[in-house]
Amino acid sequence: MDAQALARLAHAYLDAEYRWGLDGDWHDVRIGLPMPALDLAYPAAASFGLLSAWDPDSVPREEAVNREQDAVLQDTLLAGGTPHLPAFASAVNRSWREPGWLVMDMAVNEFDALARRFEQLGTLWWPRGGVVRLRMYAARPVGFERDEAVDWLE
Repeated sequence: MDAQALARLAHAYLDAEYRWGLDGDWHDVRIGLPMPALDLAYPAAASFGLLSAWDPDSVPREEAVNREQDAVLQDTLLAGGTPHLPAFASAVNRSWREPGWLVMDMAVNEFDALARRFEQLGTLWWPRGGVVRLRMYAARPVGFERDEAVDWLE
C-alpha cells in the first residue's frame, strides 16, 4: 500500500465512529479519550480493545466471507475465555460500517497477534484508565502529522 493511501486510511480511522454494545444500548468510544464507563462497568478488566475480522488490510470483500471470518474471530475469543461484547466502527457519513468486538483483559501483545492473524490494518486498544489509541499495523507514512493518539507498529 502506498503512503498516500495509508495516510488516507489512518485519517479515516481517526475520524470514524466507534461503539460498543451492552443490553441493547450502544456506547461511544473516542480515540484520544479515556473510557470511564467501561472502567466502571468492568472494574476487573485491565485493558480494552476493539477488533474486527472484516475487510483485511481495509480491502473490501464479500459480506459472506466477512461474516465467516467474524464467526472465526468470535470462536477464537470464546475458546480463549476472552470477555467480549459486540462493537462496530463506521464512517461519520455511514458510507461504511464494520462489525467487530470489544475485548477485555487481553494483553497488548496477544491483541496485536490476533489483529495480525485477521490481517487488520488498524485496531483500538487502551489500558484501564488510559486513553484510547489507534494501533496501525504499518509504518508511519512520511508527512503524516496527525498521530498524537496513533501507535505505528512496523
